Amino acid sequence: MEHTRLAEWHCSVARALDVVGEWWTLLILRDALRGTTRFDDFHESLGMARSVLTARLKHLTDAGVLDKLQYREHPPRHEYLLTEKGKALFPVVATLQQWGDEWTAGPAGPPALLVHESCGHVIQPRLVCPDCRGEVTQASTRTVPGPGASGYGDTAGS
Repeated sequence: MEHTRLAEWHCSVARALDVVGEWWTLLILRDALRGTTRFDDFHESLGMARSVLTARLKHLTDAGVLDKLQYREHPPRHEYLLTEKGKALFPVVATLQQWGDEWTAGPAGPPALLVHESCGHVIQPRLVCPDCRGEVTQASTRTVPGPGASGYGDTAGS
């Protein structure tokens, strides 16, 4: 099945999905954000086909989300480290986890919790306005044309 390319859409959401929108990719990012760096560790955690993992890691490397660094020559072995661009996806993955905890967790509850290292408390990500510190919700926001707007209001625009 051919993957639809969204990179040329005039929409930041579509362009982001072109990089991270495939479900294996998000699971690789989840593991990378939790400290996984080596191919075999990703493979063991995810149980995906090695060829698919190789392709997804290459995609993330080509997109600048991961850096591929060789840590052994014979046989050649690499680790995959998050770039700043990759680390910036933490709020996305954390919020997706929170949504899953709320709407898809089984009767036993969430399978994993996010704990704030400095105080030890379980956290739930939320959006906060950097100016007034008020919580940001769908109801408290609106979308307006940005500096890169052209064709704003098109079905492909966001």
